[in-house]
Amino acid sequence: MASVLENDDFNDNFSFEKYLTQISESEPIMYVGYVTAVNGLEILSKGPIAQIGEICTIKLPDGKTILSEVAGLDEKTVKLTAYGDTQGIQVGCEVVGSGKTLQVPVGWSLLGRTIDATGKPCDGLGEIVPEAYYPAIAPAPDAMTKLPINRRITTGVRAIDSMITIGKGQRIGIFAGSGVGKSTLLGTVARNTDADINVIGLVGERGREVLEFINRDLGSEGMKRSVVVVAKGDEPSICRLRAAQVCTAVAEFFRDQGKDVMLMMDNVTRFAKAQREISLANGEPPAQNGYTPSVFDSIPKLLERTGTNDKGSITALYAVLVDGDDMNEPIADTVRGVLDGHIVLSRKLASSYHYPAIDVLASLSRSGKHVTGKATQKAAGKIREWMAVYQNNIQMINTGIYQKGSSASIDQAIDKHELIEEFLKQDTDERCTMKQTLDRLAELAEMELPETDYNENPNLPVTENL
Repeated sequence: MASVLENDDFNDNFSFEKYLTQISESEPIMYVGYVTAVNGLEILSKGPIAQIGEICTIKLPDGKTILSEVAGLDEKTVKLTAYGDTQGIQVGCEVVGSGKTLQVPVGWSLLGRTIDATGKPCDGLGEIVPEAYYPAIAPAPDAMTKLPINRRITTGVRAIDSMITIGKGQRIGIFAGSGVGKSTLLGTVARNTDADINVIGLVGERGREVLEFINRDLGSEGMKRSVVVVAKGDEPSICRLRAAQVCTAVAEFFRDQGKDVMLMMDNVTRFAKAQREISLANGEPPAQNGYTPSVFDSIPKLLERTGTNDKGSITALYAVLVDGDDMNEPIADTVRGVLDGHIVLSRKLASSYHYPAIDVLASLSRSGKHVTGKATQKAAGKIREWMAVYQNNIQMINTGIYQKGSSASIDQAIDKHELIEEFLKQDTDERCTMKQTLDRLAELAEMELPETDYNENPNLPVTENL
């Protein structure tokens, strides 16, 4: 019997290339240190030779390991923050450097899956076979390479699609206090949007709310074309911080495949608080409202990663939890200055069972005029004018001081008020196409919209939109 090496077929097909690649990319030197102290969130280690952001493994006496990340350095000490519970760590525990920063496994197999802050599946559906790895922390694309926003995206929410129209590649914030309906609104968008893929980051959510969002708000219809990244509120600060960056990296992968991605993050405020916790633990001095300077540096670095490129787009909806319903608190103010618009949810509207509780007059889409037709802009403007007139005179109207016939504009605002309220209200399970939305908008404004206004890009002729 001929030996294996004498088999011509084997010799023809066999290749050492993949093994040579693995050898060439491997690090022959193992950099090792040991734990010297644990101070709250901070783990101090003498060695290994490492860089900021490098992933290290801490080996416990019982044989278990804890994943950690280099958060700070000085002349003699490596400052680590753990991705898990620090219980069991002792002085002298071995710390092994990987020589790599956090890499996110990406690929089409992620669709319909739920992953954690390190990119590992946490839904019990088995392992994920990645097609590539993307860095969790990456620079924003060159501003000169971003394509203009000139295509409209459908969210399925009438109040947004008609009055606060969003373009593909636009970044917009959803500002609200707790319990006003941010998660419900995001779930509605995830189910009804015409984006190709949803990437949803649940940052610092309550454990109970994770499954509720997936099963109730997102549902099977939304989940089958979505990727959910989860870091619960009881997980370490580094997990909540990296979860926001991991879901952005996943969105970047699908954008690079030529897809229109809807990225939804709930919420940016908890991302900022996680950065604050880590920074304070590393000795960074607090600044505004206890937030460290690195917090205000990290927010634009995260938000600017989305948008368009020459392949696809990432449309981003960032929920912002405003403390005490203060729309001008530091994080809300910083985020609003970076984004291309904002949607404000009103507690007053929510308490009167007006859902979604969108305060249209307080909301703005900076790219709306670039993705809507002139007639649509005029129709939305008329409705905004009626709403503003009614709001400015609501006290006189409700107390009976105003007498009908005194002002034609107020009379018209009163006549249209109930119809506008009905138009802006929408059940969570009600799907509204862009055509249905624009038809109702035109009827409400008593206008006719040209055919071009129904196009994804209303500034192009009909034939170029097909």
